[in-house]
Amino acid sequence: MEPTKKIKLAIVGVGNCASSLLQGIHYYKNANDQVRTKHVGLMHYDLAGYRPESIEVVAAFDIDKRKVGQTLEKAIYAKPNCTKEIVPEISPTGITVQMGEIYDGVSAHMADYVEDRAFRISDAKPVDVVKVLKESGAEVLICYLPVGSEEAVRFYANCCLEAKVAMVNCMPVFIASNPEWAQKFKDAGIPIVGDDIKSQVGATIVHRVLTRLFSDRGVKLDRTYQLNTGGNTDFLNMLNFSRLKSKKISKTEAVQSQLDEPLDEDNIHIGPSDYVPWQNDNKVCFLRMEGQGFAGVPLHLEMRLSVEDSPNSAGVAIEAIRCAKLALDRKISGVLKSISSYTMKHPIEQVPDAKAYQNVEDFISGRLEY
Repeated sequence: MEPTKKIKLAIVGVGNCASSLLQGIHYYKNANDQVRTKHVGLMHYDLAGYRPESIEVVAAFDIDKRKVGQTLEKAIYAKPNCTKEIVPEISPTGITVQMGEIYDGVSAHMADYVEDRAFRISDAKPVDVVKVLKESGAEVLICYLPVGSEEAVRFYANCCLEAKVAMVNCMPVFIASNPEWAQKFKDAGIPIVGDDIKSQVGATIVHRVLTRLFSDRGVKLDRTYQLNTGGNTDFLNMLNFSRLKSKKISKTEAVQSQLDEPLDEDNIHIGPSDYVPWQNDNKVCFLRMEGQGFAGVPLHLEMRLSVEDSPNSAGVAIEAIRCAKLALDRKISGVLKSISSYTMKHPIEQVPDAKAYQNVEDFISGRLEY
């Protein structure tokens, strides 16, 4: 049965994450009842009347010449996208990808790589984003810009404020977790979810849970690292280490927040490590934790996690989008702390993951107002 409710979504950045999101929406729309009732791959199939297929893209922005001017259903499969194919094609959307503002949205070194990998900036003139958002009727904007796009993310945040569009900020640029920006969204009467999306079962959420486990079981964590490799454009972009400051802060704080006493910075290293082209959208995490158990006896944990990076965050994004729309329906503005703490690495308020999960359930049911 088709949903009676719709969510009009604008997308900034038609990369691997956007591709997985849209392919996934198409997949669940056509999924059998067993997939739907068992919530396979989703935290919620039906969230207060909104299902994955409730999401309808009404505007999309990018800067790559292979995507700008293309229909959205073609652009999500265009290079340099390399994520796993969930479905071979999606239904026509009627949406053409439009040229966005560049700012710092692409690192200069990206032009040095082969055509299938590198960014090739379109020579099209940027559109009036606020005008497009208003005319399209967009209700929620999801930001999928590259890591390090500080100015560009702030530009689109301002566009949301002006157009009165809710924002889901998947990037490690601190908007929802910045009190000044949070107040701007509160004053504008629109909700925001952010910052820096967690994967469904990814490096950060696993590291957080294990860190909490050590603490709850009386093991003193002495030192830890998390090393990540991947072959998508996100990892290629992050070879420019000058763009990683906020990313490292976000990922590190997500783990440190699970400790009663944070580790010294020399004893914790978390961050992207290297770009391996043939991995494509596969991300591999190498995790090590060293601690002291009973009577100070050493305990070492090593783990390797391999995931498809973009699909791993798509289900989480669907949760965030639907909660943002639910807030619009209920006329709730400002930072949605519950869904931000559950889905984001750098929320304005860090809470244990079990508590974050319960807060989201309470928000959906109406028992919690943020």
